[in-house]
Amino acid sequence: MKTLYLDIFSGISGDMFIGAMIDLGVDAHALEHALEKLKLDGGHIHVARGQKANITGVKFEVQLAHAHTHANGTRHEHPHSHTPGRDQGPLGPHGGPLVKTSFGNVELSVFETNVPPRLRLYFFDSTGKPLAPVAARSVGLETIRPGRRRQLFQFKRQGDYLEATEELPEPHEFAAVLRLKLGSRIEKRETQFVEHHQHREHGQTHDHGDAHEHEHEHGRDFAQIKELIQRSALSDWVKQKSIAVFHRIAVAEGKIHGLPPDQVHFHEVGAVDSIMDIVGASVALELLGKPRVLAAPVVEGTGLINCAHGRFPLPAPATLAILGARGVGVTQCDEPHELVTPTGAALLAEFVEGFGPMQGLVAAKIGYGLGTRDNQTRPNVLRAVLGETPSSALRVPRSAGANDWETDTVAVIETNLDDISPEILGHFVEQALAEGALDVFHTPIQMKKNRPGVLLTVLCAAAEADNFSELMLRETSAFGVRRYSTERRKLKREIVKVKTEFGEVTVKVGRLNGKVVQVAPEFESCKKLAEQTGVALKMIYEAALNQMTKNK
Repeated sequence: MKTLYLDIFSGISGDMFIGAMIDLGVDAHALEHALEKLKLDGGHIHVARGQKANITGVKFEVQLAHAHTHANGTRHEHPHSHTPGRDQGPLGPHGGPLVKTSFGNVELSVFETNVPPRLRLYFFDSTGKPLAPVAARSVGLETIRPGRRRQLFQFKRQGDYLEATEELPEPHEFAAVLRLKLGSRIEKRETQFVEHHQHREHGQTHDHGDAHEHEHEHGRDFAQIKELIQRSALSDWVKQKSIAVFHRIAVAEGKIHGLPPDQVHFHEVGAVDSIMDIVGASVALELLGKPRVLAAPVVEGTGLINCAHGRFPLPAPATLAILGARGVGVTQCDEPHELVTPTGAALLAEFVEGFGPMQGLVAAKIGYGLGTRDNQTRPNVLRAVLGETPSSALRVPRSAGANDWETDTVAVIETNLDDISPEILGHFVEQALAEGALDVFHTPIQMKKNRPGVLLTVLCAAAEADNFSELMLRETSAFGVRRYSTERRKLKREIVKVKTEFGEVTVKVGRLNGKVVQVAPEFESCKKLAEQTGVALKMIYEAALNQMTKNK
């Protein structure tokens, strides 16, 4: 079966997903033509090859024009990035001031769509034709702020532009001194940069410096987005999937803010770029032939993020809610940045049938979608693998999303032993559990020459498999271990307190699709109550179960 595997070791966002799809072979012109069916003014796609940590891939962006109407009725469009003030001379296609040089012009721009702000430099000849960037090591830009505070920025190449290696602090109003080393000579050019358009993005508000009155569209609610997609000429499948992705975000945001989904106002994802990201992702999958989609376990970074809810710890509230609603587990790593955006989480929740390592996938094509920032611990890329999966390896049925159980992947480590003493075996079980194993058990088996033995098994997180393999080899008589990964389906669990005639007991409840299917009184709670009351432990158990039956 044709299968798309998303290796999300460094997270996922909408633009990274589409970049990976284009790198796999999706025609960017066909994608752009499909997006034009939305009749969405104010944006166009930009596709370029680039590198992240020496990995070559595709950087996909939606470059926006922000339209407004002056009081005299004149309508203009400005790029959806920081734009300089009106008296700063000619502007480039990205809304930044053009700095004249001996070879043409350099446009100074600030980009911060879904990412922290960074300076970008675009190069043009005297006719306005784009040029390849000059060597990054030959460029430097110094900002000068009130009080003569100076900051020097270095750059690196990202496709057809140079991007600063450091984030640009607020406020974005400064004098800029551009230095270019061209052969044996150095050109020095100065300009002013003053942001003046207001648009809300990821909870940040930027002020206008223009005294004219403006009429702005600050995002859309879910009902408006749904109507926009439904009235388009896109295919029924793309419409259905795009609306479903937005619905997941709307439900999550609605729970956070206490609103029904249709009334959720998309300050953070209702902008043109995110609509094009989500619809573009659906179009890209259709152009690929609607393959079966699988993904690696979800990995998120750590730290804090600025969002519409204020400064919040990762995962972002909407991201966590979206994945939780689908029953997808999240594991955090030591990368101090957001790796999974709400849009990326919604794409995973809607399209991915199962999460885990690759299983029998024969890779035919491999594509890389590039992110914007440079991560500290891993390349900021999404690896997408398109290939064939034999029917014997189809581990997750297409109906997997019909149940609300939780899913994850664990490592299983096991070995057969016929010469280990019970004392050492018992010690290993205690030690493995103390070191964080999910479960440890041994099963009686019959081994070679009819010898009685035990099958020693450890369940642990996939990331801990090497540690427990080493522990088993060191602490038992094993000369080798077997190791494999397996998927789990787990009931949604909650811990409740029930009042019995003997006292309060803690009970674990398991639910599937909203219905209670398992009830288990907690042993330690029952034992403590039995000791306190002198009632038999068995009666405490029965009383707790009876009470739960009455409460159903």
